[in-house]
Amino acid sequence: MKKKMKTSKTTFAASILAIAFAGAGTLIAEEKGHEGHDHAEHSEEAHQEAMAGPNGGKVIQVVEPHLEFFVTKDRKVQITALDKDGKAVPIAEQSVKVTGGDRSNPTRMTFAKEGEVLVSDIAFPEGNDFPVVVQIKVTPDAKTVIEKFNLNLNDCPTCKHQEYACTCDH
Repeated sequence: MKKKMKTSKTTFAASILAIAFAGAGTLIAEEKGHEGHDHAEHSEEAHQEAMAGPNGGKVIQVVEPHLEFFVTKDRKVQITALDKDGKAVPIAEQSVKVTGGDRSNPTRMTFAKEGEVLVSDIAFPEGNDFPVVVQIKVTPDAKTVIEKFNLNLNDCPTCKHQEYACTCDH
């Protein structure tokens, strides 16, 4: 009986090791095979460069065209569409909703077109640092794309932007 039990334990341990090594081999193969595949499979954030929009706001790069998220002096949000060179272009069919502020009593913003940009219907409440969720539809029938970030309205100590749109590596 002892011999049979020892064989079972040995077989079990060998099986676990085989599974572990197979998994590691798969990971190594995936890393080596990095070239020649669709980079859209990866997190967009890993390939994004920090950049501020023409108004000094955060550039949301998960949609095309990119959008600038800018908090105005009256704490409303202005959304500006950007061309491939980062220049402002007129908003087309994009629609945006923003939720932010205190999680127990969040501020929910809807947007209306004003000229060539979208502007929120209400302003953010007092406070300079809180989570924000931006829901974007590039066209009315498109799937909603979500961008989450911390909205820090304090000035960056080393660049000319507020922290939420900071472009330096401090």
